[in-house]
Amino acid sequence: MTDQIFETPAYKRSRWAYILECTFEYFIALMVADAFLATLLTELGLDDAVIGVISSLISLAFLFQLFSIFVVQHIRNIKLVAIPIHCISQMFFLALYLLPFFNIPQQFRVVIVVGCLLIAYFGNYLVTSVIFNWGNSYVNPNGRANFAATKEIVSLLSGVVVSLSMGWAIDRFIEAGNIEGGFLFIAVIMLIITVFDFICLMLMKNQKTEKKMKEKTEPFLQVVRTLFSNKSFLSTIVVHAIWSISVYMTVGFMGTYKTKDLLLSVGMVQIINIVACLLRACFSKPIARYADKRSYAQGIKLGMILAAIGYLINIFTTPSLWWLVILHTVLYHVSCAGTSQNLINLTYSYVDRRYFVQASAIKFSISGLCGFAASMLGSCILDAVQKNGNTLFGITVYGQQILSAVSLAIVLSGIVFVKFVMEKQKIIAK
Repeated sequence: MTDQIFETPAYKRSRWAYILECTFEYFIALMVADAFLATLLTELGLDDAVIGVISSLISLAFLFQLFSIFVVQHIRNIKLVAIPIHCISQMFFLALYLLPFFNIPQQFRVVIVVGCLLIAYFGNYLVTSVIFNWGNSYVNPNGRANFAATKEIVSLLSGVVVSLSMGWAIDRFIEAGNIEGGFLFIAVIMLIITVFDFICLMLMKNQKTEKKMKEKTEPFLQVVRTLFSNKSFLSTIVVHAIWSISVYMTVGFMGTYKTKDLLLSVGMVQIINIVACLLRACFSKPIARYADKRSYAQGIKLGMILAAIGYLINIFTTPSLWWLVILHTVLYHVSCAGTSQNLINLTYSYVDRRYFVQASAIKFSISGLCGFAASMLGSCILDAVQKNGNTLFGITVYGQQILSAVSLAIVLSGIVFVKFVMEKQKIIAK
């Protein structure tokens, strides 16, 4: 494929449509995470430990990508398969904010919340690798990290407006004693965003393939054997798992820590997130150029170093030193400029393009399972510390401080692994 094809109108339109689609998908993600989700689940009567685990369900949901291994080889029309599944999943996220309007017995609330989230994530991750591969097929491989940075910047900067606006609106509803009105407001906004998401996917150039009479679908076990015989691919699983464990050990429990222990309002939390997102946007392009020039692995290592500093700072974050959470949040968000897209693009470096979707599904599923296990362990640690009156060996300490120490140790092991294993591997393609 020549570089000229990437400058055709259809390819340019598809790239921008994909960028905007990712942006709208990001808006939905913002509304089912952190303080927004914590506020909803608290209103539904769930305790902190349960909220932390539910907030981390996204890590377990990555297992659903395994189903895409069976689906991808049978897809002949991307739009016909991916778009309906993706949009239906967004509607289940929306449904979460309608639950307060139903008289649901307390014992069933956790089941229904988890059910909505699992269905939403199932649909989302069933086609996420397919849509990613589809969107990136219109991107010049020599500038893949730079394109990812552009995509992130558009999402982050527009996400700033959405976070600030939604955070301010929810605070006003809470002050007026009409929190249910706030949830309805969020649901309506999510519906509008889902419509725009659908339009963007429809604007992308479709990909259709015709099944040949003699064509044989490669068996699932054969695909797995091919991938797992690739030692370089196995290392991508390890580094992704390490990152997931470090993140889900702590991040899923920070929403309630900010609002309950540090006594920050939802609006204040969003302002902090906005500052962090703006700084991440500032560093996205430089880190992307660094990754394109050197390697995706080195981009990941840089991100992990920043995350390690952030976890170290969070160990000392207390109500009297609440402002340290600002530094932690900023460093975590900026670190994602190095890890987020590079962990995905890393697959291109060590796996044949034919197996990209399958390799991504396996990698995300294993790392997601590890992340969920970490969140379960984190929940036990947090619950034990809170039941002990937030003390450890007679010293006042919060569970999130201990979790940050564990995450620090884990992410340091990831830096060592990238340095002494991944950076020495041969890259087969961009």
